[in-house]
Amino acid sequence: MSDCLFCAIAAGDIPATIVHSDDDVVAFRDIDPQAPTHILVIPRVHYANARELGESDAALAGRLMAVAGELAESEGVAGHGYRIVTNTGAGAGQSVDHVHFHLLGGRPLTWPPG
Repeated sequence: MSDCLFCAIAAGDIPATIVHSDDDVVAFRDIDPQAPTHILVIPRVHYANARELGESDAALAGRLMAVAGELAESEGVAGHGYRIVTNTGAGAGQSVDHVHFHLLGGRPLTWPPG
């Protein structure tokens, strides 16, 4: 999608601090981190939200979760705990209409969020 911020990051047209990149998935540090570790994990293919991704490509959804887990290990937060969050729709806090998973860790995370 030509006007999608995350598509542009995945394509390398907009700079980001990339921590993972493969044929299907890109992960980069959030520009407004809410925890010491705050990484966004996105598919290269544009899906507007988690529901659209799940209905279209469940294997890719699983791959995104696997990459998030691998990054939790490499970032050193897996042992203490981490959170993977996706927001679907403006009412849930989704501000970019490209499905993305937030990997958060490195501090105690309270419940319920928000």
